[in-house]
Amino acid sequence: MKDLVLIGGGHSHAIVLKMFGIKPLPGVRLTLISDVLHAPYSGMLPGHVAGFYDYDQCHIDLRSLAEFAGCQIVVDRAIAIDLNKNLVICQTCPPVNFDVLSVDIGSTPATLSVPGAAEYAIAAKPVPEFLASWNQLISERPNHPQKPLRIAIVGGGAGGVELALNMQSRLGKEEGRRKREEGRGKKEEGRRKREENLENLSSEIHLFHSGAELMQGHNQRVRRRLQEILISRGIQLHLKEKVCAVKKIERETTLQFPTDYQISCKSGLELECDRIFWVTQASAADWIRESGLAADSNGFMQVNDCLQSVSHSNVFAAGDIAAMVNYPRPKAGVFAVRQGKPLFENLQQFLLEKPLKPFAPQEQYLGLIGTGNKRAIASRGSFMWESALLWYWKDWIDRQFMQKFSNLPKTRNTK
Repeated sequence: MKDLVLIGGGHSHAIVLKMFGIKPLPGVRLTLISDVLHAPYSGMLPGHVAGFYDYDQCHIDLRSLAEFAGCQIVVDRAIAIDLNKNLVICQTCPPVNFDVLSVDIGSTPATLSVPGAAEYAIAAKPVPEFLASWNQLISERPNHPQKPLRIAIVGGGAGGVELALNMQSRLGKEEGRRKREEGRGKKEEGRRKREENLENLSSEIHLFHSGAELMQGHNQRVRRRLQEILISRGIQLHLKEKVCAVKKIERETTLQFPTDYQISCKSGLELECDRIFWVTQASAADWIRESGLAADSNGFMQVNDCLQSVSHSNVFAAGDIAAMVNYPRPKAGVFAVRQGKPLFENLQQFLLEKPLKPFAPQEQYLGLIGTGNKRAIASRGSFMWESALLWYWKDWIDRQFMQKFSNLPKTRNTK
């Protein structure tokens, strides 16, 4: 019996588990190590923030997927790999033995270089922590209807821009819903309350970016159009502003509407805000490099064309955590999805002691950026197109992908 251990429930591993369920390999014991039982699907997360999808619609149920694949689950966080003894070290559970290992743990925003960011900012990844903070903000908002809300987002890439637009959309919908509910009372009282709300209630979103232009990985037309949309919706842009510190405000005086945090920029700009969301350049978990696996300058695991570690032949990786040596690509969910099938095939080939199959990812990919109002902008190379049709097309693609992991039969017992 050979032990194949998967660390992380990312998009690639979800596909691997589905394919192992369809095409099992005798003599192989599957184990998944994941600190969550519901894996977020990145394609639908902005829509979830905007309120278009509920939790179940944008999360893969790893427990049912593992049952379909005949895979046991260790619900824990991997914190190290002992490559000499072939052990995965977990935070609380005993070490897990492996013969073959695959890693798909995603990435996290780089925050440690900015004082106070790790303590007081809310990173966009890991997603469960981000969503918990966002949902808490939404649920608490009706309890303080007259308190102005100021949100800061650090990072002007596609993730930060899309987050700003979808957050603003959700906040606007929540305020509109509350106003309609208040208007169901006496006409005069409803009118008075709506007037008070319009006067006293406000939500501000500030987007900080160290570069002169947003979304450097996209063409000029896409960058210009999204900047126009942000400005037209009242989202305040702070370009060429490098955030150098984040701190919690300790107040001696009592204010009616106190804010909790302050962002400081290298230019001297300071902003007090209620929440800070961090969506900067991706970074890798420290334990990848510390375990002795070959890694690039940013700590991502270096893999060859077969998604196999260049330093340890029995270790594979996919998704954001993997850096293909011959095919450098942006950290985007589309690449993780495309790597799922090649990863499955090469894991099976390796376990069968057969030659591995090289995989070449596409050079360009179609980026579909949701603008929070059931419209989207398509970006590929020098191409740009904006339409509501694009959002519905993207919605169809995302739902088709998620449907692959729904209503799975329990074909085998977990080993």
